Amino acid sequence: MPIILFALLVFVLLALAGVVLLSLALRYRAGTARRQARRWAASLNVWVTSFSAVFFLSFTLLLSFWIGSAFRFALIGLGFGAILALLGLAMTRWESRSEGLFYTPSRWLAVVVTLAIAARFIYGWWRATHSGSSALGDQHWLITASGTQLSLAVAAGLIGYYLLYSIGVRLRLTRHEQRREA
Repeated sequence: MPIILFALLVFVLLALAGVVLLSLALRYRAGTARRQARRWAASLNVWVTSFSAVFFLSFTLLLSFWIGSAFRFALIGLGFGAILALLGLAMTRWESRSEGLFYTPSRWLAVVVTLAIAARFIYGWWRATHSGSSALGDQHWLITASGTQLSLAVAAGLIGYYLLYSIGVRLRLTRHEQRREA
């Protein structure tokens, strides 16, 4: 009986690892797909990510009453995400066709975003499986930061990236439409 339970546990863990790897591969594929910039989709992206950013920052501000530096980590993550989005907009391939404006996000930035998600997952697993019994006094601040703070920073980085990137797509589309009308 214990061998069957052990085999079932191994199967479940392998299946979970397979699902995680598949989701990361699909995330990368979706992040590098060529898309047509549509006004309604670009506007919706800006509004939804703006709402998400405001809601997230409000949540982290409230959370900072219990976890002192939660809001600071969220702002740092948002800043890194914004810088990454500016880099992403500069590296995006834009195509002006008769059907409209098309864009292909940078493959390198899609890898970075996908790896940020994977790194946070792996770090969370590592923090969950290793006890915090070591002396914290002489360790780097990144090591002593709680998993919650780093999760907030990564999540804020992703929100900041997508918010600024969607604003950039919307502005580029508006410029493209103005040139076509002139």
